[in-house]
Amino acid sequence: MTNATDKIIVALDVPTKKLALGLAEQLRKEISFFKIGLQLYTAEGPEVVRAVLASGAKVFLDLKFNDIPTTVSRTVEAAGNLGVQMLTIHLSGGSDMIRAAVAAPKNELLILGVTVLTSVNEGILRETGISDKIDNQVLRLAKLGVARGVDGIVASPHEIKALRAEFGDKIKIVAPGIRPSWSESGDQKRFMTPREAIEAGADYLVIGRAITAAKDPCEALGKILDEISD
Repeated sequence: MTNATDKIIVALDVPTKKLALGLAEQLRKEISFFKIGLQLYTAEGPEVVRAVLASGAKVFLDLKFNDIPTTVSRTVEAAGNLGVQMLTIHLSGGSDMIRAAVAAPKNELLILGVTVLTSVNEGILRETGISDKIDNQVLRLAKLGVARGVDGIVASPHEIKALRAEFGDKIKIVAPGIRPSWSESGDQKRFMTPREAIEAGADYLVIGRAITAAKDPCEALGKILDEISD
Protein backbone atom coordinates (compact mmCIF):
# COMPACT_ATOMS: atom_id res chain seq x y z
CA MET A 1 0.00 0.00 0.00
CA THR A 2 1.55 3.26 -1.09
CA ASN A 3 -1.27 5.75 -0.53
CA ALA A 4 -2.85 7.00 2.67
CA THR A 5 -6.25 6.28 1.12
CA ASP A 6 -5.39 2.57 0.99
CA LYS A 7 -4.78 2.48 4.73
CA ILE A 8 -8.07 3.95 5.97
CA ILE A 9 -11.12 1.84 6.79
CA VAL A 10 -14.16 3.94 7.60
CA ALA A 11 -16.37 2.43 10.30
CA LEU A 12 -20.02 2.59 9.26
CA ASP A 13 -21.21 2.59 12.87
CA VAL A 14 -24.64 3.97 12.01
CA PRO A 15 -28.12 2.58 12.70
CA THR A 16 -29.52 2.16 9.19
CA LYS A 17 -28.66 0.90 5.74
CA LYS A 18 -29.71 4.24 4.26
CA LEU A 19 -27.21 6.18 6.35
CA ALA A 20 -24.48 3.63 5.70
CA LEU A 21 -24.91 3.69 1.93
CA GLY A 22 -25.09 7.48 1.94
CA LEU A 23 -21.74 7.67 3.70
CA ALA A 24 -20.22 5.05 1.45
CA GLU A 25 -21.37 6.96 -1.64
CA GLN A 26 -19.89 10.22 -0.33
CA LEU A 27 -16.54 8.72 0.58
CA ARG A 28 -15.99 6.19 -2.22
CA LYS A 29 -14.12 8.71 -4.36
CA GLU A 30 -11.31 8.71 -1.81
CA ILE A 31 -11.37 5.31 -0.06
CA SER A 32 -12.53 1.81 -0.84
CA PHE A 33 -12.74 0.00 2.53
CA PHE A 34 -15.62 0.16 5.02
CA LYS A 35 -16.19 -1.58 8.35
CA ILE A 36 -19.59 -3.04 9.19
CA GLY A 37 -19.91 -3.82 12.87
CA LEU A 38 -22.45 -5.18 15.32
CA GLN A 39 -24.82 -2.20 15.36
CA LEU A 40 -25.39 -1.95 11.62
CA TYR A 41 -25.30 -5.70 11.00
CA THR A 42 -27.83 -6.36 13.77
CA ALA A 43 -30.14 -3.66 12.42
CA GLU A 44 -29.91 -4.52 8.72
CA GLY A 45 -28.42 -8.00 8.41
CA PRO A 46 -26.37 -9.35 5.49
CA GLU A 47 -28.26 -7.21 2.97
CA VAL A 48 -26.31 -4.13 4.03
CA VAL A 49 -23.07 -6.04 3.45
CA ARG A 50 -24.21 -7.01 -0.04
CA ALA A 51 -25.26 -3.42 -0.76
CA VAL A 52 -21.89 -1.95 0.24
CA LEU A 53 -20.06 -4.61 -1.75
CA ALA A 54 -22.29 -3.91 -4.76
CA SER A 55 -21.05 -0.32 -4.76
CA GLY A 56 -17.58 -1.62 -5.56
CA ALA A 57 -16.24 -1.13 -2.03
CA LYS A 58 -14.51 -3.66 0.20
CA VAL A 59 -16.01 -4.75 3.52
CA PHE A 60 -14.36 -5.46 6.85
CA LEU A 61 -16.98 -7.43 8.78
CA ASP A 62 -16.20 -6.68 12.41
CA LEU A 63 -18.47 -8.99 14.42
CA LYS A 64 -15.74 -10.40 16.67
CA PHE A 65 -16.83 -14.04 16.63
CA ASN A 66 -16.31 -15.90 19.91
CA ASP A 67 -18.20 -19.18 20.20
CA ILE A 68 -17.71 -22.92 20.06
CA PRO A 69 -15.41 -23.98 17.19
CA THR A 70 -18.14 -25.54 15.02
CA THR A 71 -20.32 -22.44 15.18
CA VAL A 72 -17.40 -20.15 14.38
CA SER A 73 -16.32 -22.33 11.46
CA ARG A 74 -19.78 -22.25 9.90
CA THR A 75 -20.12 -18.52 10.48
CA VAL A 76 -16.76 -17.81 8.87
CA GLU A 77 -17.85 -19.87 5.85
CA ALA A 78 -21.07 -17.86 5.64
CA ALA A 79 -19.10 -14.60 5.76
CA GLY A 80 -16.82 -15.87 3.01
CA ASN A 81 -19.86 -16.62 0.88
CA LEU A 82 -21.01 -13.02 1.36
CA GLY A 83 -17.80 -11.88 -0.29
CA VAL A 84 -16.32 -9.75 2.50
CA GLN A 85 -12.57 -9.20 2.53
CA MET A 86 -11.82 -9.34 6.28
CA LEU A 87 -13.53 -10.40 9.49
CA THR A 88 -12.68 -10.57 13.18
CA ILE A 89 -12.57 -13.30 15.79
CA HIS A 90 -11.70 -12.92 19.47
CA LEU A 91 -8.37 -14.64 20.14
CA SER A 92 -9.50 -15.20 23.71
CA GLY A 93 -11.71 -17.94 22.24
CA GLY A 94 -8.65 -20.20 22.31
CA SER A 95 -6.69 -22.48 20.02
CA ASP A 96 -9.49 -24.80 18.89
CA MET A 97 -11.77 -21.92 17.94
CA ILE A 98 -8.98 -20.08 16.10
CA ARG A 99 -8.03 -23.20 14.15
CA ALA A 100 -11.67 -23.76 13.21
CA ALA A 101 -11.96 -20.21 11.88
CA VAL A 102 -8.74 -20.43 9.89
CA ALA A 103 -9.60 -23.84 8.43
CA ALA A 104 -13.14 -22.91 7.34
CA PRO A 105 -13.86 -22.56 3.60
CA LYS A 106 -13.70 -18.79 3.12
CA ASN A 107 -12.56 -17.82 -0.40
CA GLU A 108 -10.10 -14.89 -0.19
CA LEU A 109 -11.27 -13.81 3.26
CA LEU A 110 -8.63 -12.68 5.79
CA ILE A 111 -9.10 -13.70 9.44
CA LEU A 112 -8.09 -11.02 11.93
CA GLY A 113 -7.59 -11.83 15.60
CA VAL A 114 -8.82 -9.29 18.16
CA THR A 115 -6.50 -8.95 21.16
CA VAL A 116 -7.67 -6.40 23.76
CA LEU A 117 -10.37 -3.87 22.94
CA THR A 118 -9.32 -0.21 22.85
CA SER A 119 -11.96 0.59 25.49
CA VAL A 120 -10.24 -1.71 28.01
CA ASN A 121 -7.71 -0.56 30.59
CA GLU A 122 -5.82 -2.59 33.19
CA GLY A 123 -8.57 -2.10 35.76
CA ILE A 124 -11.03 -3.79 33.41
CA LEU A 125 -8.54 -6.57 32.73
CA ARG A 126 -8.31 -7.24 36.47
CA GLU A 127 -12.11 -7.39 36.70
CA THR A 128 -12.02 -10.28 34.24
CA GLY A 129 -9.31 -12.16 36.11
CA ILE A 130 -6.27 -11.02 34.13
CA SER A 131 -3.63 -9.45 36.34
CA ASP A 132 -1.02 -8.84 33.66
CA LYS A 133 -0.36 -5.55 31.86
CA ILE A 134 -2.27 -4.78 28.69
CA ASP A 135 0.73 -4.91 26.37
CA ASN A 136 1.71 -8.35 27.72
CA GLN A 137 -1.84 -9.65 27.24
CA VAL A 138 -1.97 -8.27 23.70
CA LEU A 139 1.31 -9.94 22.77
CA ARG A 140 0.28 -13.22 24.42
CA LEU A 141 -2.97 -13.37 22.43
CA ALA A 142 -1.26 -12.25 19.23
CA LYS A 143 1.32 -15.05 19.52
CA LEU A 144 -1.52 -17.54 20.02
CA GLY A 145 -3.34 -16.26 16.95
CA VAL A 146 -0.30 -16.15 14.68
CA ALA A 147 0.75 -19.65 15.76
CA ARG A 148 -2.72 -20.90 14.78
CA GLY A 149 -2.69 -19.21 11.39
CA VAL A 150 -4.57 -15.89 11.55
CA ASP A 151 -3.80 -13.39 8.80
CA GLY A 152 -3.67 -10.32 10.98
CA ILE A 153 -4.04 -8.81 14.41
CA VAL A 154 -6.38 -6.11 15.73
CA ALA A 155 -4.79 -4.08 18.52
CA SER A 156 -4.67 -0.53 19.76
CA PRO A 157 -2.02 1.73 18.20
CA HIS A 158 -0.04 1.59 21.43
CA GLU A 159 0.85 -2.06 20.83
CA ILE A 160 1.80 -1.77 17.15
CA LYS A 161 5.55 -1.33 17.65
CA ALA A 162 5.77 -4.39 19.91
CA LEU A 163 3.78 -6.45 17.41
CA ARG A 164 5.99 -5.34 14.52
CA ALA A 165 9.09 -6.18 16.54
CA GLU A 166 7.71 -9.66 17.25
CA PHE A 167 6.24 -10.55 13.85
CA GLY A 168 7.81 -8.20 11.30
CA ASP A 169 5.79 -8.15 8.08
CA LYS A 170 4.41 -11.65 8.63
CA ILE A 171 0.97 -10.30 9.57
CA LYS A 172 -1.33 -7.39 8.88
CA ILE A 173 -1.96 -5.03 11.78
CA VAL A 174 -5.31 -3.27 11.95
CA ALA A 175 -5.57 -0.42 14.43
CA PRO A 176 -8.84 0.91 15.81
CA GLY A 177 -8.65 3.69 18.38
CA ILE A 178 -7.58 6.26 15.79
CA ARG A 179 -8.41 9.85 16.64
CA PRO A 180 -7.26 12.89 14.67
CA SER A 181 -5.77 15.59 16.86
CA TRP A 182 -8.90 17.73 16.41
CA SER A 183 -11.47 15.06 17.40
CA GLU A 184 -12.84 13.80 20.72
CA SER A 185 -11.57 10.54 22.20
CA GLY A 186 -15.04 9.18 23.01
CA ASP A 187 -14.91 5.83 24.83
CA GLN A 188 -11.46 4.92 23.49
CA LYS A 189 -8.84 4.68 26.24
CA ARG A 190 -5.83 3.69 24.11
CA PHE A 191 -5.72 5.80 20.97
CA MET A 192 -3.35 7.69 18.64
CA THR A 193 -3.57 10.12 15.77
CA PRO A 194 -3.58 8.66 12.25
CA ARG A 195 -0.05 9.91 11.56
CA GLU A 196 1.30 8.38 14.79
CA ALA A 197 -0.31 5.00 14.03
CA ILE A 198 1.07 4.91 10.49
CA GLU A 199 4.55 5.75 11.76
CA ALA A 200 4.22 2.99 14.38
CA GLY A 201 3.63 0.46 11.58
CA ALA A 202 -0.13 -0.03 11.17
CA ASP A 203 -1.33 -1.50 7.87
CA TYR A 204 -4.90 -0.25 8.29
CA LEU A 205 -6.50 2.46 10.42
CA VAL A 206 -10.14 2.09 11.47
CA ILE A 207 -11.71 5.53 11.81
CA GLY A 208 -15.38 6.10 12.60
CA ARG A 209 -16.97 9.05 14.34
CA ALA A 210 -14.28 11.56 13.42
CA ILE A 211 -15.48 11.11 9.83
CA THR A 212 -19.03 9.78 9.99
CA ALA A 213 -20.28 12.19 12.68
CA ALA A 214 -18.69 15.24 11.05
CA LYS A 215 -20.87 17.89 9.45
CA ASP A 216 -18.99 17.23 6.23
CA PRO A 217 -17.58 13.67 6.19
CA CYS A 218 -15.62 14.29 3.00
CA GLU A 219 -13.96 17.34 4.48
CA ALA A 220 -13.09 15.41 7.65
CA LEU A 221 -11.60 12.59 5.59
CA GLY A 222 -9.60 15.10 3.60
CA LYS A 223 -8.16 16.61 6.79
CA ILE A 224 -7.11 13.13 7.95
CA LEU A 225 -5.48 12.33 4.62
CA ASP A 226 -3.60 15.62 4.76
CA GLU A 227 -2.48 14.85 8.32
CA ILE A 228 -1.09 11.49 7.23
CA SER A 229 0.56 12.80 4.07
CA ASP A 230 2.21 15.94 5.47
